[in-house]
Amino acid sequence: MDIEEKKIDGQAVYECPVFTITKDRVLLPNGETATRDRLIHHGGSGVLPLTEDGQVFLVEQFRYGIGQTTWEIPAGKLEKGEDPLVCATRELEEEIGATAGEILPLGTLAVSPAYDSEIIYLYLARDLSIGEQHLDGDEFLNVKKTSLTEALKMVTDGSIIDAKTQIALLKAAALGIR
Repeated sequence: MDIEEKKIDGQAVYECPVFTITKDRVLLPNGETATRDRLIHHGGSGVLPLTEDGQVFLVEQFRYGIGQTTWEIPAGKLEKGEDPLVCATRELEEEIGATAGEILPLGTLAVSPAYDSEIIYLYLARDLSIGEQHLDGDEFLNVKKTSLTEALKMVTDGSIIDAKTQIALLKAAALGIR
């Protein structure tokens, strides 16, 4: 059975620098129509920095949307049309002051596909050279270096609640990366 919904028409109901919200009318597989609200986002990249001795870097940030701090991998939003690898490389240097001799893809993550177009591209960075952070003017964070094993425990005990960070750490573990 064809289960795809097809957009008939729509309009932007809210626009800001980070995303646009649209209200669309769609044709359903059964021939009926329905309304869909959609958040259009350029996406982002996240990178798991891993040292030769199995340590990872995490950043602690206050996240206004949930009103609390979170432990996360370095990450940032894509500029329109930006290559996700370029974004990951930039965020690695900005947030922890690192460059990587090797960056490997870990796949993608659909944040909330029912209404949000955001895709996050995940990477693993190895062969790290650590320098100085280059934070944006509105960016405030703490950096933590911990073992991959400890970071995985932080996922299972609920200390890491950020989805992209959980996925990157669990993928690295599932792939046997140490």
